[in-house]
Amino acid sequence: MSGHSKWANIKHRKGKQDALKGKLFTKLGRELIVAAKMGGANPEANFRLKIAIQKAKAANMPNDNINRAIQRGAGGQDSNNYEELVYEGYGPGGVAVMINVLTDNRNRTAGEIRHIFSKNGGNMGETGCVGWMFEKKGVLVLEPAKTNLSEDDLILLVVDKGAEDIKFEEEEVQIITAPEEFQAVKEALEKEGLSFTRAELAMIPQNTVEIKDLDQAKLLLRMMDYLEEHDDVQDVYANFDIPDDIMEQLQ
Repeated sequence: MSGHSKWANIKHRKGKQDALKGKLFTKLGRELIVAAKMGGANPEANFRLKIAIQKAKAANMPNDNINRAIQRGAGGQDSNNYEELVYEGYGPGGVAVMINVLTDNRNRTAGEIRHIFSKNGGNMGETGCVGWMFEKKGVLVLEPAKTNLSEDDLILLVVDKGAEDIKFEEEEVQIITAPEEFQAVKEALEKEGLSFTRAELAMIPQNTVEIKDLDQAKLLLRMMDYLEEHDDVQDVYANFDIPDDIMEQLQ
């Protein structure tokens, strides 16, 4: 399982999305503001905004909060000048890490991200040092128990709409698409009455690094926690894989 999927599942099991809901809503609101400011308030004409709205709704962000954020961005009511930046580096065990941020102070954010890397056995690198290891893809995740289609029917449905891959795991079904096919596949699944535990555009690693050392795994997950909790960080992607026996010792 890729680092992106592994980390998403770890967060889900730990309940971090609920524990950090206030902070999560702030980050989602910032993305809504920036998307609306850049492309307008109509999600049908602004794909980035459409994805941001879907992500906010999946996190149970109240509709009033969503609408206020869109209005602030589209109406020019937000005076913050956010920069979109990508930081890259290596975590414990040589794990590649990519971090998307929205910040109004790049010097402050860079220093804080560098500190998180260094105090957890990693190091922040130059732009492009690990980006070539990742590809932007659409990711749609279903729960097998809530999927009323057989595996064969599900495969036929998503492949017909342009999906690149489908993976059946014990806890989830993960469908991978090219970014431009993401919406068509998502809409086809929704027409079948299916809902998603995750539906997003993400950076997917082309290969993974297995972390077999318990201490390295602890450091790595602690670093991921700190990065996720940083106010300016929108998304964190990594290419690690932690074997199940090590994961059991971490829980």
